[in-house]
Amino acid sequence: MTCVLEAADPRDVGMDPGRLGRIDAVIERAIAAGTIPGAVVLVSRSGKVVKHTGYGMAMEIPEQRPMCTATIFDLASLTKVMVTVPLSLMLVEQGLWSLRDPVARFFPQLGWGDQVTIWHLLTHTAGLPPWMNLFHLGRGRDRVLEFLCSHRWPVAPLTQDPGRRVIYSDLGYILVGAAIEKVTGERLDVLASTWLFTPLGMSDTMFNPRPELAHRIAATEHDPNRGGVLVGTVHDENAWAMDGVAGHAGLFSTAKDVAIYAQMLLNGGVYGEQRLLSPRSVEVMTSPHAEGLNERRGLGWMLQGSGTLSAGDLLSERAFGHTGFTGTSLWVDPEYALIVVLLTNRVHPSRDRGAAEIAGLRASVNNVAAGAIVDG
Repeated sequence: MTCVLEAADPRDVGMDPGRLGRIDAVIERAIAAGTIPGAVVLVSRSGKVVKHTGYGMAMEIPEQRPMCTATIFDLASLTKVMVTVPLSLMLVEQGLWSLRDPVARFFPQLGWGDQVTIWHLLTHTAGLPPWMNLFHLGRGRDRVLEFLCSHRWPVAPLTQDPGRRVIYSDLGYILVGAAIEKVTGERLDVLASTWLFTPLGMSDTMFNPRPELAHRIAATEHDPNRGGVLVGTVHDENAWAMDGVAGHAGLFSTAKDVAIYAQMLLNGGVYGEQRLLSPRSVEVMTSPHAEGLNERRGLGWMLQGSGTLSAGDLLSERAFGHTGFTGTSLWVDPEYALIVVLLTNRVHPSRDRGAAEIAGLRASVNNVAAGAIVDG
């Protein structure tokens, strides 16, 4: 049996409680400044949860509801690295595809030939534009994919040759998610639940949360076009147009469940008695794949040292992480067996809230957590 998360005193894993407690002041300042309504922070080291705290409000309007450690968040782009990337590696391990398979195998109508591969999409090096407002073109998964893939509408033209530059693109991950569904014959949410979340015991992780969970879900944007303040409806409009299930966004979860997934990666693909990935797959996932380009990237993951502000200054060169537009982030540092989960609902009630400050807040939380390690 491998390391399973459990609560412990910070001193048991070489961390200073007083220094770790500085996170409280960082978050409280951000709430007071109006950067975020609230947050949940979870820090663990060597499988021991040394901090798990809720702050502020899960909802400010139309009513007030306080944040708690069990609050469920719209993870936004953490979906990419918690669903699409691991499922892609699982298909590799099962011999169902290769990362070097051309995307044309699944979507010949794009007219890309063999020049764009699954690897290009996962590393954001395909040359696709970052985003398109697919939701303005139609509703429903089949309709959205028709617009994205059809040669009749050049929705997703390559802006440059593949492999030349990292351009972070939601469109690439929509395509990977759809390709996974073609290979397996299962919808992404069903596959993620069966292959990932259920084996890991991540019972609070899902697409399209059930209505009865609304009282536990952090509110996001006030969107008059979608009925007001969103609670349990995915914030990302393209994912919403795809019935809430897509390869780039749509996942909801808690800080605890996010940490379980991260601990599985630190354990080399296994959690408790459940092996999901081989150690080699985890290594491939989190190793540099875009060396010499404008940004260091793993398969989906941002890597420390790539110029990303959200990582902070003190995580090691081996650290990897990802962020979400709604105000979420996860950073994992294998060098120090450290996991830092910061979940906020900064887009409540407006997506403009905290947009300029959230990266600095993420960096500060990561810096405090890493700075609390005192055993060298």
